[in-house]
Amino acid sequence: MTDINFPHQASAASALIGDPSAFGRVAEDGTVYVRTSQGEKAVGSYPGKSPEEALAYFVRKFEVLAAEVALLAARIKSGAMVPADAYAAVKKLRDQVKELNGVGDLEALAASVDQIEPLIEGHREAYEAKKAAEIAAKAARREQILVEKEKIVAEAETLALSESWKATGDRLKVLLDEWKAAPRLDKKTDAELWKRFSSSRNKFDKRRRTHFASLEASQALVADAKKKIVEEAEKLATSTEWVPTAKRFKVLMDQWKAAGRGKKNDDAKLWARFKAAQDKFFAAKNADLEKRDVTMAANLAKRQELLPLIEALLPISDVKEARKKLNEYLRSWEKIGMTHRDKRASLDARVAAVESAVKEAEAEIWRKTDPAAKKRAQEVVAQLTESIASYEKSAAKYAASGNTKKANEANESAVARRVWLAEAEKSLAEFN
Repeated sequence: MTDINFPHQASAASALIGDPSAFGRVAEDGTVYVRTSQGEKAVGSYPGKSPEEALAYFVRKFEVLAAEVALLAARIKSGAMVPADAYAAVKKLRDQVKELNGVGDLEALAASVDQIEPLIEGHREAYEAKKAAEIAAKAARREQILVEKEKIVAEAETLALSESWKATGDRLKVLLDEWKAAPRLDKKTDAELWKRFSSSRNKFDKRRRTHFASLEASQALVADAKKKIVEEAEKLATSTEWVPTAKRFKVLMDQWKAAGRGKKNDDAKLWARFKAAQDKFFAAKNADLEKRDVTMAANLAKRQELLPLIEALLPISDVKEARKKLNEYLRSWEKIGMTHRDKRASLDARVAAVESAVKEAEAEIWRKTDPAAKKRAQEVVAQLTESIASYEKSAAKYAASGNTKKANEANESAVARRVWLAEAEKSLAEFN
């Protein structure tokens, strides 16, 4: 078997351990070997690839781990790692080197890992110095933020008793924006500072509200309430819903009285507007009522003239003619228009009596001319006649056989049905 050795381009880790490919070879069967001081060791194969590609694959595995070793050493030297974390990383790398199936100077790589551990203690001071610097920078930044927030709070506290309402209110808004933009401190410190800042703002706001409330006082409230009353009254002035609107005006008047007294001049102006709206509505309401009274009186006279013609249809001699006339009169009755309700009720009752009489007459005619009803009456007469004949026949049969009891019962049934037959024939005669 012929072994083939392949030189490999030095990698980024070659500065640490030389040319890794010099420690490997590929056998004819494709198996890749790595050379160590204790002899060769098979690290695997790469089926379907050329010897160069197979060797390069296992070299890369070595280089990756070598790069991690170099990176760990650099981080420890820079003081970027906590010593405990650094020791754990060294242990992990040592285990990885032992289990590595790669091509390179494995013994040199293991030695490189062993050389890292002493660096940890040697650079502990660098780590601690860096850590201390970070802590100092953080503390300095916190102090700066604390000073900025203390300044905001202190200014807010000086403004709490200010009476420059507009300027101070605007300034407190700016301070609030600055507070929101400032970085956070620890929860306790922030809470204490915010409590002072918020207390100052609330104190100022409360004094400002009290100040403006005292300026307006009760007269402003009275004026506002009466303005709303006047505005609603002016909206209602043109309403034609007389009853509900009149009730609403009464409510508005009660609200006006309950609102109390405002400034004399304001009250006078508002009352003039309210009175004008009220007068406008009631003037229109009264005019409409007078107009409707005249119209409804005329409508009442028309109905009183038409009523005798309607009542003259009774007694009915010709039902069809009565119905025709009644329909004409009813159409005229409905066209007349509104009449006072209390005066119209008795007239409508008299008209209803005539209409009811016509309907009863029509029903009576229909009852006497209904083909279906006549047919039912004929069927009843035929059934009773047949039933009587059947009972009489049964009576004769029982008598001939000497069964007097049965014969009497059959005769009694026949007699009873003769009474029913007489009534049925009477009803049938009405259709004729």
